[in-house]
Amino acid sequence: MKVGLVTDSTADLPKPLREGLGVRVVPLYVNLGGRIYKDWEEISPAEIFQKVREGTAFPTTSQPSPEDFQRTYREALMAADHVLSLHISAKLSGTVQSATLAAQDFPGRVTVFDSQAASLGIGMMVLRAHELLSQGHTLEEVLSELDRIRKDHFVRFSVATLEFLKRGGRIGGAQAFLGTLLGIKPILTLKEGRVEPAGRARGERKAREEILRDFQTWAQGRKRIRAFFLFSAEENAVKELKEMVLSSGLPVEEALVSELGAVIASHTGPGTYGFYAYSL
Repeated sequence: MKVGLVTDSTADLPKPLREGLGVRVVPLYVNLGGRIYKDWEEISPAEIFQKVREGTAFPTTSQPSPEDFQRTYREALMAADHVLSLHISAKLSGTVQSATLAAQDFPGRVTVFDSQAASLGIGMMVLRAHELLSQGHTLEEVLSELDRIRKDHFVRFSVATLEFLKRGGRIGGAQAFLGTLLGIKPILTLKEGRVEPAGRARGERKAREEILRDFQTWAQGRKRIRAFFLFSAEENAVKELKEMVLSSGLPVEEALVSELGAVIASHTGPGTYGFYAYSL
């Protein structure tokens, strides 16, 4: 059985990579200043942040419609027997709901998978699924591996300001206040698909050191780890953290470095950096 892969734009996979692998992407939308833009196609994070600085209202985002998914599934099923559709956490977006509604039009031919992740947390699962399918693994075997990764992976990120997360309703107001207090840097994670605090540190260097300590604890006993580094607008934001992780003496390989797309960046703001990792 030939399985085609579909994801959404919040997987933040670079266009040349996803096109080279034949992964179809359904874009989410950014609403800014009365206009609607397709994520990764019609607006960049840099443009969003510039408009916010100029006084344009903060961006909001919206999920694809079931019709968006129906079109993509129809195209994918012309070249495949089945579609595996991997998406942003249902607790962060209604994207899984739209995909599930669309899948009902193709009974038994579309499997929707809630990654319970965002950005490269989705992307790393898409890449792993492609790898396994290319090796001849069955859909059931792929889903079993994706479920393992969903239950056992590492993610930490830090933001320059919690204002974007607060305005987008992705984290509580008390946490937003804490992040602005006396130069404290928030360290965040995703737990069961929700953004949650994982720690705090005074200043960038301390934040990176705490992230590294958390990662070292998680990585103990693992023989091979793939790390996926992410940043918002400025790659230098993640450069030092990446060097710390790769020189830690742990069995880590750099799998990908990618910028956050416009939808995720609309919720995290500029200066965000962090990484996802899973073990083989």
